[in-house]
Amino acid sequence: MDDPRTYFASERTFLAWIRTGLGLMGVGFALARFGLFLREFQGPQRPAHVHTGSSVYSGVALVVLGVIVLVSAVVHHIRTTKELRTGSWQPGRISRQAVSLASILAAAGVAMAVYLLILP
Repeated sequence: MDDPRTYFASERTFLAWIRTGLGLMGVGFALARFGLFLREFQGPQRPAHVHTGSSVYSGVALVVLGVIVLVSAVVHHIRTTKELRTGSWQPGRISRQAVSLASILAAAGVAMAVYLLILP
């Protein structure tokens, strides 16, 4: 594959994964810090039903997921570029990376919806 447009498409995909990973990390950081903010805002007299620990754990989980996405994107981009260079790249393969991330985020969304419905 000597067509430079193919390499450019690979670069755009790589940059999209970088944005996704950074976005996950940013939202995770904000979520974790928001939980700490709530804890400080409530002070020592905070009600028993205010649980902020879950936001810290959820935030850290999103940051870790963002790091996994970034590392996976680098590995996938290196492999794809090598396949393009050698001519062994096959179009139409399903991106396990995208399917995995979408599945994890969908499960997290369902869990958050259930959590919000259960809150008093």
